[in-house]
Amino acid sequence: MIASVRGVVTAILPDSAVVEVGGVGMRVFCTPNTLASLRNGAEARLATTLIVREDSLTLYGFADDDERQLFELLLTANGVGPRIAQAVLAVHQPDAVRRAIGGGDIAALTQVPGIGKRGAEKMIVELKDKIGPVGFGDGAGTSVLAGAWQEQVRQGVLALGWSATQADQAVAAIGETIDGEVPPVPVLLRQAIRLLGKTR
Repeated sequence: MIASVRGVVTAILPDSAVVEVGGVGMRVFCTPNTLASLRNGAEARLATTLIVREDSLTLYGFADDDERQLFELLLTANGVGPRIAQAVLAVHQPDAVRRAIGGGDIAALTQVPGIGKRGAEKMIVELKDKIGPVGFGDGAGTSVLAGAWQEQVRQGVLALGWSATQADQAVAAIGETIDGEVPPVPVLLRQAIRLLGKTR
C-alpha cells in the first residue's frame, strides 16, 4: 500500500492534484480543504490510501495521517465508499467527525452530500465504538492565503457535485457576510455547503 507521497506539485485540478515522485506524476484525489493548502511548483507531503478495484487503482490524499486513518475507518461502515468518506472530511474536520459519531449527532452527518438520516444512523451505530478519542478543538482548520478564497471555495463546491451556477451563488452569498478578515477556506467551504444543503 502507498501510505504517503512526497514531491513537487505539478498540477492542481478541481478534485485532485498531481505530485511528481521520482519522475512519476501521481494523481491524488483530495478534499477541497487539502487542495487549498497545496501550491503549484512547491513540494508537498500527502498521507495516502490506495483503493484497489478490478478496473482501477485510485490514490486518495490527505493533509495528515489523522485524516487518512479516519478516512479508512469511515470506509469500514456499510454503504460508505471513498467518495462519501472524502465528502465527510470535506465538510468536517476529523475531530468534528469523531464528535458527531461519538455523540450521535445525526444533524452534523447529514450536512454531508450523499448522507441521509438513515445513512447517518447506520454510520453512528457501526463506528461509535471504533471512533477513538474525541477532541474538543474549534475545528477551524488551517488558514490559507485569503486572496483566492472565492475560486478555492468555488472549486470545492464543484468537486462535491453542485453546478457552476450554484457554486457562484454560494460564493456570492458568503462574500456578503465577510466583514474584515477572511476566515480560512475550510470554514468558508463548510458555510457554502450548509447554504447549498438548504436548497436540495
